[in-house]
Amino acid sequence: MQPTETSRPASADQGRRLKDQLSESMSFSSQMKKEDDELSMKALSAFKAKEEEIEKKKMEIRERVQAQLGRVEDESKRLAMIREELEGFADPMRKEVTMVRKKIDSLDKELKPLGNTVQKKETEYKDALEAFNEKNKEKVELITKLQELEGESEKLRFKKLEELSKNIDLTKP
Repeated sequence: MQPTETSRPASADQGRRLKDQLSESMSFSSQMKKEDDELSMKALSAFKAKEEEIEKKKMEIRERVQAQLGRVEDESKRLAMIREELEGFADPMRKEVTMVRKKIDSLDKELKPLGNTVQKKETEYKDALEAFNEKNKEKVELITKLQELEGESEKLRFKKLEELSKNIDLTKP
């Protein structure tokens, strides 16, 4: 029975060794799993950080594009207003000028018969001459006024054109 007694302790030693080896193997395996998990977490964390950075840059670019579009829209509106002003550019005193011209035409029509009356009727000469002179004086005043209005109108139009030109020059980069 001695040999069996000796074999028992030997098999107990082997069992312990197997158990120790298995324990080491499991410990190594769990250590590897922990390292793999840590690497996975780091990789995932790095990926998320890169994704956040990309998203942040994307938002910055989107904001810059929106700001640029806003500036372009404002400039478009301003240029459209200038174009409308230029297209609708009319003599600011056109109505007055037209009215004065009509009066001049009307007075011209009145002057012709009065001039004829002066020539035909010497007896009515004084009355007709007086009326003629008054109407002629009024015509001269109106012509003078017309010339002044046209001069002022020209000055205003040139001034406005210069302003529009300066305004356009300001928009050039």
